[in-house]
Amino acid sequence: MTASRESGGEHVVQPPLPPNHQHKRSRREALELYSARVPFRLKLVVVWAVILGVLVALFAAASFDTAWMRENAGFIARGITWTIVIAILAIALACVLALLGALGRLSRNAIAVGVTSFYTSFFRGTPLIVQLFLIYLALPQIGIALGDPWADLLTLDVLTAGVIALGLNYGAYMTEIFRAGIQSVGHGQSEAAEALGMTYLQKMRRVVLPQGFRVIIPPTGNEFIAMMKDTALVSFLGTSIDQMEIFRRAQLLGRADFRNLEALLVAALMYWGLTTIFQYFQLRLEHRLSKGYVRGTARVAVAGQREPAATTRET
Repeated sequence: MTASRESGGEHVVQPPLPPNHQHKRSRREALELYSARVPFRLKLVVVWAVILGVLVALFAAASFDTAWMRENAGFIARGITWTIVIAILAIALACVLALLGALGRLSRNAIAVGVTSFYTSFFRGTPLIVQLFLIYLALPQIGIALGDPWADLLTLDVLTAGVIALGLNYGAYMTEIFRAGIQSVGHGQSEAAEALGMTYLQKMRRVVLPQGFRVIIPPTGNEFIAMMKDTALVSFLGTSIDQMEIFRRAQLLGRADFRNLEALLVAALMYWGLTTIFQYFQLRLEHRLSKGYVRGTARVAVAGQREPAATTRET
């Protein structure tokens, strides 16, 4: 069978497609139709299952000492507590610094803008591991040079130095998150608050920040998840036995028994489990915060077409 078309007033006859090409196209179309009938979540589960199957096969081929991993997993898991504690304390400090940094960047005061811009530039421009060692090793040296009582105040233990370094580093990055959240609130809100006679602090506390947190919280959750993994860097400062987090425990145990790969694999699985759990709660929190701000429901019409979602915004 031939196909024809008109081109420039001439009748052009197209040659028929080869039988093998027609067979390939029909088979591809049949596969596409079959794939369209399979639910997306089912296809996603199949992809995950295949990837995990390949990893399990590679794991079995590598002949890891699974008995040693099961025996020592409990010791490594006891570091989860300190991993979460360090991350929570550091993210709390980072939120305070980010809020102050955002307010400083939005200020018209030259001193506030200069201090906050220098803070964000330095801590975003230097590696986190360098900042950890600067705070842990350089501050005591400065304290000794200044004399009492600075020598004692600036000599920090490993946990305190790690929390401060993580908080300062992440606070510099989160400054832009907080600034974007504050600027996402319309200027009319601020003008209305000022018209009601509110002071700057009252306007921020009652009007701007409650609305800005809808934008701030989701990326802050991502920063917290990333910070949990960066707590492993604190181990390079040499934590004590009773304050060792996941990576430090895996590192020492693996070196002692010459099972470095097994120990690091157990630590990696624990970090993966922690991030998966907190990602789930983060998604739930984002869903909860979105209620009442943007509401949209797509209804299926009788004719089978979707009606446009209705979007409302609180005022």
